[in-house]
Amino acid sequence: AVVSTQSGHYGRDSIGRLWQCGTIQIDFSMPERFQLDYVASDGSKQRPVMIHRAIYGSIERFLGILIEHYAGKFPLWLSPEQVRILTVLPSVNEYAKKIEGELKKSGIRVSLDLRNEKIGYKVRDSISKKVNYLVILGENERVNQNISIRRRGEKSTEVLN
Repeated sequence: AVVSTQSGHYGRDSIGRLWQCGTIQIDFSMPERFQLDYVASDGSKQRPVMIHRAIYGSIERFLGILIEHYAGKFPLWLSPEQVRILTVLPSVNEYAKKIEGELKKSGIRVSLDLRNEKIGYKVRDSISKKVNYLVILGENERVNQNISIRRRGEKSTEVLN
């Protein structure tokens, strides 16, 4: 395409590379190729000018830059899995399902890990998947009707009522 003017938005990723993310282009070629005309106010036929816009460039490039920029550690609002509930014992599975339901009702993207694995394994697996918040439920949490929560990047848990 013959482009007379192009304006672009550039952004840097987490390692400093420059990417063109969005563009606006004025195109004189496509209207001619499609034989596009319009009738002007004076009654003459005129050839329009086409304006292309690409807000993100390609959506694939934009998502790739976004994933790379955050190194997979998405902010809470963007994370596909915001909370993962981990159970220590099978006896707390029903309580875990109740907590899951309450979080889902609140619009939280939550998953439930009821696997019969050691809690350390479940925590390490969740950390490797970069989950924002881990809710860890054992017998103590079930009896007291509270939750233990661990934020991504922190080693300690906090008990919430």
